[in-house]
Amino acid sequence: MRLLHTSDWHLGRSLHRVSMLEAQAAFLDHLVITVRDREVDAVLVAGDVYDRAVPPLAAVELFDRALHRLAAEGVPTVMISGNHDSARRLGVAAGLIERAGIHLRTDPANCAAPVLLADDHGEVACYGLPYLEPALVKDEFRAEKAHHEAVLGAAMDRVRADLATRAPGTRSLVLAHAFVAGGEPSDSERDITVGGVSAVPAGVFHGVDYTALGHLHGSQTITERVRYSGSPLAYSFSEAAHRKTMWLVDLGPRGEIAAERVDCPVPRPLARLRGTLAELLDDPALERHRDSFVEAVLTDRARPADPMARLAERFPHTLSLVFEPDRAAEDASVSYAQRLRGRGDQQIAEDFVSHVRGEGPDERERTALRDAFEGVRVDETLHEGANRRA
Repeated sequence: MRLLHTSDWHLGRSLHRVSMLEAQAAFLDHLVITVRDREVDAVLVAGDVYDRAVPPLAAVELFDRALHRLAAEGVPTVMISGNHDSARRLGVAAGLIERAGIHLRTDPANCAAPVLLADDHGEVACYGLPYLEPALVKDEFRAEKAHHEAVLGAAMDRVRADLATRAPGTRSLVLAHAFVAGGEPSDSERDITVGGVSAVPAGVFHGVDYTALGHLHGSQTITERVRYSGSPLAYSFSEAAHRKTMWLVDLGPRGEIAAERVDCPVPRPLARLRGTLAELLDDPALERHRDSFVEAVLTDRARPADPMARLAERFPHTLSLVFEPDRAAEDASVSYAQRLRGRGDQQIAEDFVSHVRGEGPDERERTALRDAFEGVRVDETLHEGANRRA
């Protein structure tokens, strides 16, 4: 059985206020062409279909067209909701849509009810595990702790229990949206840390022939049977060096795995350029980035005049300007913003306390910060859509 594994479409997302809808439409065209040309038997979409709980109408229309085109190809598609999606909204009319071969899995309670696919070698049970917010699903899975590993482990126990009831030799697939240990994050993923812990071990998926992961935006192989497809487009300059792909996975008659990366179209490359303003304006080697989206990291000791306008003359698609002056190592005051890069909300808050007070928070204060962040995230999930944005 040939599978096409993709995730993290983030329909409706922009890059520094530049709409990505046209590029997302080009990717979906490419996906449908790949399904047809590579004789794909099933499409797996591992969450974050949309970029936010209430996506703009143009993103919903793009998703609707994609569903119609996939259904017209007659190829089953299995999708789960991610942490950016509204599970309830994405799951609306799932029963009707399923009749067209589009299987939306957004309810954690149904994670052990597989989509049954079949080829010449028998059935393949495909289980969709939507993003599991620990505080909201702890009771459903009777987990002892509201941690990612606890709830995901409990969900996988249900999957394995169902799989044990099926005919011997039944092959299995799992879609999950999570941060699995060994994965490399980027700046564009939303922090899902709970209790100071966000990563779960890859071993939680043991017993399954292939696990199609979503959440991290870089294409990655955690193990031969556990992989991230990554996002089809770069959504932050931390992804400038990413090769954006989908996984084309051949599942053999005894569960053997052969995987190939299929490149996604690159509408405009990203470049993160570093140096003084004069260096960026004069270096002939940088001419190849004229048509790229550019983030310029200026190292001038003093802020130059009109840097954005001057950069835009050479690099018309400059989107971001960052100042990181080259100064003496002992000047710690200028490195604070740099220390924040790539850190989660909890780490940023603790760094802030250290910065303004001179010493970090104690255990009681760390617990209070952690509870506050988790409370906000859970509250946003429970009241998704209450404050709609245009």
